[in-house]
Amino acid sequence: MGRGRVEMKRIENKISRQVTFSKRRSGLLKKTNEISVLCDADVALIVFSSNGKLFEYSTQSSMENILERYESYSYAVRNLNTTYKENWTLEYPKLMARVELLQRNIRHFMGEDLDDFNLREFQGLEQQLDTALKRVRSRKNQLMHESISQLQKKEKELQERNNLISKKLKENEKKQIVQTNPGQRSTMTFLLQSPSVTNLTIGGPSQATDESQNRDGYNTLMPPWMFHHVHNKG
Repeated sequence: MGRGRVEMKRIENKISRQVTFSKRRSGLLKKTNEISVLCDADVALIVFSSNGKLFEYSTQSSMENILERYESYSYAVRNLNTTYKENWTLEYPKLMARVELLQRNIRHFMGEDLDDFNLREFQGLEQQLDTALKRVRSRKNQLMHESISQLQKKEKELQERNNLISKKLKENEKKQIVQTNPGQRSTMTFLLQSPSVTNLTIGGPSQATDESQNRDGYNTLMPPWMFHHVHNKG
């Protein structure tokens, strides 16, 4: 059967309290030694019992050295906190005055709280507004020029893409024309390559006429498919 959960409150029985203190103290010393050995840490442990008896433990460094380090560190932290508080105490009124000044300037730029202004103050405020307006317009013009440049660049890219697409479409149309009329192209090629054309142009008119007649009286310039068609019909 496991141990029950111990309720965290003062043990009323004196004997039980002393037994628990002895056990817990031993466990605490054991854990202190373990963290010192495993983690190479300097540890100092001080325990006073309810009777006022002192129990202490320290690592290889003596208790005095560890306590001196603790005092030095604590003093540095306290001094830093004190300095920070003092500086903050001095800086806070300055920061609040600056915030108030900025808020008042904003109201003046919005045209508010101007009843106590004299002519010189109005002139200074007007000059500040003119300077601010020039900066705003300059920045606006810069953004407009950048936007126009980007649009022009995009227009150029789209135009180049359009030209490329048009070129491809024209090439595809030419290929389709050639594929749909292969017979006309072969006939024209035959006519251009026929030897009868050469005989007709080299000799005189009568010679070309005589040589162009075959045994059935048909012109040899006629394509073969047309020649056979007429011959069979006759």
